[in-house]
Amino acid sequence: MDLPINQIICGDCVEVMKSWPEECIDLTVTSPPYDNLRDYRGYTFDFESIARELYRVTKPGGVVVWVVGDATINGSETGTSFRQALYFKDVCGFNLHDTMIYQKNAFPFPDKTRYAQVFEYMFVLSKGKPNTTNIIRVPTKEANRIKNKKSCQRLPNGETVPMKYETGKSERNKENVWMFEVGYMKTTKDKFAFQHPAMFPEQLAHDHIISWSNEGDIVFDPMCGSGTTCKMAKQLGRNFIGIDISEEYCEIARKRIAEHMQQLSIDTNDITHVDEKKGYDIYCK
Repeated sequence: MDLPINQIICGDCVEVMKSWPEECIDLTVTSPPYDNLRDYRGYTFDFESIARELYRVTKPGGVVVWVVGDATINGSETGTSFRQALYFKDVCGFNLHDTMIYQKNAFPFPDKTRYAQVFEYMFVLSKGKPNTTNIIRVPTKEANRIKNKKSCQRLPNGETVPMKYETGKSERNKENVWMFEVGYMKTTKDKFAFQHPAMFPEQLAHDHIISWSNEGDIVFDPMCGSGTTCKMAKQLGRNFIGIDISEEYCEIARKRIAEHMQQLSIDTNDITHVDEKKGYDIYCK
């Protein structure tokens, strides 16, 4: 079957993915409804089935970015995030390419018994060696000061040798801990996004999309919510596919993307409304 390119689909993501051919998706960026930390109108999801289908539909060299955290229940963190990452790796066959941190520059939930919880994991899972690694470069603040400084690294036997990476450069690779401000008008200025209980920052989706995909690639979000991943994919010249089981959230995503495309003077007629039960029709603003 033809893939539903640039469409928001209302349905169970596992059942929708089962109808797709193998190895058809370049990049997935998603944040599942982990540990019931938000109320998603009573909807639940089958993690293991989703993970297996994601492996099947991901192209060789493709990447899945899985943004997830843990609840604290009866004084103990659940560890759901680690179990999911290991399931992707040990059962499905993904490589755990990078374990990244999404640090929220926000007021944490108060708890006198533990340090403030301000981050989520971003597991970067690859099907073999990633095809695309457009690693973001950032300015090196100390470039001039350390231009002539000799840096060393320590070998496993304790010996120190000159650092294999050059010092004194004006740029360096960005670290794998990313901080984004959250809250109204910081996560996004998009009015539609705040109709969803757990959107993530547009910049987070933006940075992963440019890191692990190229223009024209297919970027997928199987639990797309308010459509952040899909919106940023379209903005960056990629194609998107979004799925959500809630028709309410699908409608938010459709309106959000349509308005964004209108602002960019892009024809909104290529956004299609797809519903498993109702079939296909064209959605226009």
